[in-house]
Amino acid sequence: MFGGKGGLGKTTFSAATAYYLAKQGHRVLVFSVDPQASLSDIFERDIFGKGAVEIMPNLYAQEIDADRRIKEYQEEIRQKIFSMYGLSKIPEEIESYIQAAAAEPAMEESAIFDEVVDIVVKGGYDYYIYDLVPLGHALYYLSMASVYDVWIDKITQLRAEMQEYDQVVAIARREKEIEEDKILNELLYIKDRINKSSSILTDKEKTAFFFVLVAEEMIIKDTQKAAELFAKFDVPLSGYIVNRVIPPELKGQKLPAYLVHRMEMQDKYMDVIDRTFSQEILAYVPEMERDITGLPMIEKMAQAMFDPGR
Repeated sequence: MFGGKGGLGKTTFSAATAYYLAKQGHRVLVFSVDPQASLSDIFERDIFGKGAVEIMPNLYAQEIDADRRIKEYQEEIRQKIFSMYGLSKIPEEIESYIQAAAAEPAMEESAIFDEVVDIVVKGGYDYYIYDLVPLGHALYYLSMASVYDVWIDKITQLRAEMQEYDQVVAIARREKEIEEDKILNELLYIKDRINKSSSILTDKEKTAFFFVLVAEEMIIKDTQKAAELFAKFDVPLSGYIVNRVIPPELKGQKLPAYLVHRMEMQDKYMDVIDRTFSQEILAYVPEMERDITGLPMIEKMAQAMFDPGR
């Protein structure tokens, strides 16, 4: 997984890593839930909402269509209401709520997360490269399992209390228990899927999380805070990648004043990065001469990341 603030190079590094691993003979899926369709741009292929698309031998890319997933999610909710309550038609007020809920951020997050769980749990690839959503969303996903724990514990506690009622209300209670069993089973199913996904994403033997940062003050501070938060969820933080480093060999040359000042600022914050993250910096990736789009530039980025001496 590659994470960090937007615009720092997460998608670029995701694509380059997927390319590198595919070239080593591994079957790789790089996927994103970013609505901006960044993988489509970088691979110069229209892959949005089309499932796993083969880019080259061993390399597949997938962009999740959140809007379509939400519509599917809404239909799943309708079918579960039919199943749980034996209705022949969704009541108008419930249908209005389902429609309105589609505009809520929580609905989009839940639908996208469900798709991510499907991808991770289904299997079929040697490596999964996750071009991660913004950091706050990622933390939300990782916390969902604990939220379901609270809900399910509350329901089971209420059911235990109901058993203390006398026999007079046994029939009414039995009908209620059947209804609650369906809800409980649904919650247990959701919780199990989330736990499976979370267990993979936090498994230090299977998963590596890399922060992407650049030599700027606010980026460094935000990355520090995010790393502390991720540590609380046992995310296997494997190191940091510093992107867009202006090549030091430019020093001493006659340069525009703007570039001279940029290099001075970079030197200042490179020192901060070295002190702050110590031995955890895995790579310093140079500023490229143009946008990273198309397989030739992706290959060049992969070389800069994994074979910098070449």
